[in-house]
Amino acid sequence: MKNLNINNLVRPNVAGLKPYSSARDEYQSTGSEMVFLDANENPFQTDVNRYPDPQQRSLKAELAKIKNISTEHILLGNGSDEVLDLLFRAFCEPGEDNVITLPPTYGMYKVLANINNIENKEVLLNSDFEPNVEEILNSVDQNTKMIFLCSPNNPTGNSFSEENILEILESFNGLVIIDEAYIDFSAKDSWLKKLQDFPNLVVTQTLSKAFGMAGIRLGICYASVEIIEILNKIKPPYNINELTQVRALDRVLRKGEVDTEVSDLLKERTLLSEALVEVKFIEKIYPSDANFILVKVDDANKRYDQLLEKGIVIRNRTTQPLCENTLRFTVGTGEENEKLLKALRSLQ
Repeated sequence: MKNLNINNLVRPNVAGLKPYSSARDEYQSTGSEMVFLDANENPFQTDVNRYPDPQQRSLKAELAKIKNISTEHILLGNGSDEVLDLLFRAFCEPGEDNVITLPPTYGMYKVLANINNIENKEVLLNSDFEPNVEEILNSVDQNTKMIFLCSPNNPTGNSFSEENILEILESFNGLVIIDEAYIDFSAKDSWLKKLQDFPNLVVTQTLSKAFGMAGIRLGICYASVEIIEILNKIKPPYNINELTQVRALDRVLRKGEVDTEVSDLLKERTLLSEALVEVKFIEKIYPSDANFILVKVDDANKRYDQLLEKGIVIRNRTTQPLCENTLRFTVGTGEENEKLLKALRSLQ
């Protein structure tokens, strides 16, 4: 929606909110030696006795270089889940508004909707795991604030067609959230390149997958300056701790290593897909643009339990819509994948 007025979407109480101003918001370091007596911190050095940068400027600057985007379009969260929660809290009025999700998909969208008392309208993907655009748009009403698209999708692994996503972006007078947690494993371009074209587009990414930093909890939101300003109003002042900022910056600065690891995982994904064809009880292997492979088996519950007994933990997705008797295998190291294949071949 190219003529979107973001002020018509934001909750009135958030629009009028004066955000908390922390000590480190009011004073920004110039690099000079200063005596800090403003934030009631412990003065004895522990490496973490000072509050972290509330706007994570150094980390955002490096991300901006990698993504070729201004830092004004970036918000960082305590994992992508905090970013998603902020979107709910900023734009959805509890007990009144609704969002649309497309199962099978990432389960936290529904959880966050429930936490925030927002109706979650579910429109199932079609048999090809693509958005049913006509049904999605028919489900929109005057209180629909957001549509969530996970692409590449979890747990199916496929990327949605550009045509389908464009139709939703152009037709929906609300926010379209494209969750790109797995974009680094896809040959398709990120929707970041379309950010300037669609003021209703929000792209979320993470350092948990390709960057291998799930333990530090660092999620990223890319959106218009107006949306980022709104989210900054309501985010906790120090939501990204100092240890996370330091580790994330170090990893981002070694992007070449990340690219090598991604390349290795893509090779392993191909090898694993080819080898899974020979497993007798696997009935279908779904194409993947992610770092996992979804397969259909004869009896998912049985096979899951058998693999656990052999010391291998996978994900049983059989309870998800359109995913009856499916298992999800994360692509591991060559050694881990070979252990998985050996176990699968031995099952009766």
